Amino acid sequence: MSLIPQIEAILFVASKPVRIKDIAKSLKQSENHILEAFETIQAKYNHDESGIHIIVQEDMVQMATNPDCATSIEGFTKYEIAGELTKAQLESLTVIAYIGPVSRPELEEIRGVNCAVIIRNLLVRGLIEEQKREEDLLHTYTLSMQALAHLGVSSVEDLPEYTTMNQHEYILSTKTTS
Repeated sequence: MSLIPQIEAILFVASKPVRIKDIAKSLKQSENHILEAFETIQAKYNHDESGIHIIVQEDMVQMATNPDCATSIEGFTKYEIAGELTKAQLESLTVIAYIGPVSRPELEEIRGVNCAVIIRNLLVRGLIEEQKREEDLLHTYTLSMQALAHLGVSSVEDLPEYTTMNQHEYILSTKTTS
């Protein structure tokens, strides 16, 4: 596989600014080679007819939305985070609570669907917290203090059946294969 789709996939999964040197390290490429690839990627996305833009600032890069789409995005996000949690959000929140810290790919493997929008909504609502994993580019997610307070518990270990669920053989096998 060529370098460009690999970089695009990393940016998509990361959902946050990523250091160029981290991308270079993970793909076993020079930083200069990665920077050259970003010129091609920016030409591909950074124009009026694309909803995606690639932002490179100093040593960081991020996949972001086209600023011209701000009104559409604002309308969508207001709709998405208003009201009660959806079944998919509740399922994801439960997985994060009982398994956390969990990465987005681990959550998606367990649920079998893309969870990017769900994670964003749970973050916006303050129900989960994001942490950076030292060993790789991925962020992990845990239940927030706000969510614990809302549930009336002081730690995730106080959740019903926590030990049974956290140590379930399917969960353990999922976490070792991710």
